[in-house]
Amino acid sequence: MSNAYYAPGDQRAAKVNDLFARIARRYDVLNDLQSFGLHRQWKRHVVKLAQIKNGDHALDLCCGTGDITFALARGGAHSTGLDFSAQMLEVAARRLNKNSQTEIFHPNFLQGDAQQIPFPENSFDVVTVGYGLRNLTSWELGLDEMFRVAKPGARLIVLDFGKPANALWRAIYFTHLKMSVPLMGWLFCGDASAYAYILESLKHYPAQLAVAEKMRALKLQDVRVINLLGGAMAINYGVKPGRAA
Repeated sequence: MSNAYYAPGDQRAAKVNDLFARIARRYDVLNDLQSFGLHRQWKRHVVKLAQIKNGDHALDLCCGTGDITFALARGGAHSTGLDFSAQMLEVAARRLNKNSQTEIFHPNFLQGDAQQIPFPENSFDVVTVGYGLRNLTSWELGLDEMFRVAKPGARLIVLDFGKPANALWRAIYFTHLKMSVPLMGWLFCGDASAYAYILESLKHYPAQLAVAEKMRALKLQDVRVINLLGGAMAINYGVKPGRAA
């Protein structure tokens, strides 16, 4: 049975937008529940890899409610969070208003498409995307755009659901995504399909090894795959060739 929020091709963006409009208010709570709070640790790992220097310019794509965007700002970056969903950005804006005194540089939030980033090439020292590449109509185009707006020497970092290499662990993990996660979505969001979408989208996403292959095709340097929870989650990392200014 197909998922109400997954559609390939031209309908993909509209369906994803409907999904995040539906879950925005409960998104942070459900993230904690479905990952047992571990997503916070994984996002800290992303920020550590970003190697922020005071005054760096950082772009966080598919920023959602802003976890990584805020963390990059706390590290000393002029950070911008970009997301397609107005409802998710509304939550991020409320968080910004509540915590405006906690950031070294206040992050900016902007509505836009990660496949058509509204910035010129060579604009950012760090470009991140957390749990967003998998949701794009073309994840390859998303990586192309990350590369385009990154300065020479910039770090490109992708955090997303992965596909474990171990068959037994993969089966256990996929069963969790099929059964437990949609149940949490139904209990706390009133919509099991919204969280059943995770597994459906992951089935169509080639995950960490293909992302690493694409990074190498873009001639990124120091390409790494950092598997988390046995590959159930993964961070892809690469550096744009050239010397940083």
